Amino acid sequence: MTCETLTAEDAAALLLTWYDRHHRDLPWRVSPPMARQGVVADPYHVWLSEVMLQQTTVQAVKAYFDKFLRLWPTVEDLAAADSEDVMKAWAGLGYYARARNLRKCAEAVAREHGGRFPDTEEGLKALPGVGAYTAAAIAAIAFNRRSAVLDGNVERVISRLYAVETPLPAAKAGMRQLVSRLTPADRPGDFAQAMMDLGATICTPKRPACTLCPFHMKCMALHSADPETFPIKAAKKEKPVRLGAAFVAIDNADAVYLRKRPDTGLLGGMTEVPGTDWSARRDGETSVDARPFAAPWEPCGTIAHVFTHFELRLSVYRANVAEALPAAGGWWEPIATLNMQALPTVMKKAIAQAIPHAFKPG
Repeated sequence: MTCETLTAEDAAALLLTWYDRHHRDLPWRVSPPMARQGVVADPYHVWLSEVMLQQTTVQAVKAYFDKFLRLWPTVEDLAAADSEDVMKAWAGLGYYARARNLRKCAEAVAREHGGRFPDTEEGLKALPGVGAYTAAAIAAIAFNRRSAVLDGNVERVISRLYAVETPLPAAKAGMRQLVSRLTPADRPGDFAQAMMDLGATICTPKRPACTLCPFHMKCMALHSADPETFPIKAAKKEKPVRLGAAFVAIDNADAVYLRKRPDTGLLGGMTEVPGTDWSARRDGETSVDARPFAAPWEPCGTIAHVFTHFELRLSVYRANVAEALPAAGGWWEPIATLNMQALPTVMKKAIAQAIPHAFKPG
């Protein structure tokens, strides 16, 4: 059988056989042995993990997933949680709109659906923060719906299996059709997770282990080209650079002055040190002259942080402040408890630039 004659039934059989032997054991997953013992997927666990996994590694998500389940074991518990507590628990995972939508979605499920997630893609997509991919993943994994699940790992597998020459993102629609054709009516959730596992462990971006792949005799990229050239991606546009300044004030009690960002916009509702807007185009606009209040500010260097659509460069200043600050709305947070605050990574970088020991363990 050649790659040109691979049928959907063949593909599903090959992949599911491989998955039964080589699946990853993940805290939110019902593995094939568990399923054979009658364990069924918890939609709350599936939803929570899928939201966390968006543009985040499995390894990074594990600890956050466990923490959220300890704090909020059910979707009703999460719906009743304080928004600031949710943001604090999320701090460090990035893409903070996910955290804001997480609680909104939990509220919608608890209030409008009696604590039960809708069991169809359309119903799931109506929930706050649930897009096409997440809806398809939950529908397949939690409710055994025959949904086409297409994430970055699956894109890589499909693009190589069929040597898809259309560059991403234009190729997504065609890839989704291919995944839809291959997805079996029986065990669609396992098929989706198997595709993800294959992309994560075998069909990797660099040096894929093709000889271990269940599709290696049928993969068009392997037999006609270099698999590493797939998926083909459109040339990336250079990210624009924005400039800003961050001011880290420390008092006599070894505490840092913090404030809360507005609830809307980038990093909305998160905690920050005072600073300028991130729209400056010249270094002079990020000088000490932009200080939020009078203090003996000293430059501490510059940090860089890359967001989805731009690169940010912050000039960092530090000041030891003996008296209470006149600015309203902020508070003094002891260095020892900074990790308990909803500080995004960029703010942690700024504080660490001014106070190198701020986030050391213990």
